[in-house]
Amino acid sequence: MKVLKSEPVSMPEAKEIMVKREKEKELNYEQKVALEHLKKFTKLKAPESKKMLDELSNTLRMSPETAVQIINILPKTPDEVRLVFAREKFSLKEDEIKKILGIVKKYS
Repeated sequence: MKVLKSEPVSMPEAKEIMVKREKEKELNYEQKVALEHLKKFTKLKAPESKKMLDELSNTLRMSPETAVQIINILPKTPDEVRLVFAREKFSLKEDEIKKILGIVKKYS
């Protein structure tokens, strides 16, 4: 198998992909476990997560990976947002954290 492209996807998008794949053919053990995990812990629907990703990307500077982590975690406090951004080379200002929390609240 050759990897043609790699991009981060949110849990809701991954769940949508896995459900579609499950309908096409039987999943192997790891895929079944992953799908069960996604069904149990995914809080948004794929279209909502795509809208949220667009809004996060257009509002603030962040890598796609960080935006996907925000969608997956749906932080509720400023400290949770700071933890998501801990690996970035910059720190967020209070107003940026409030914008992120506002977007998360809007979709969750």
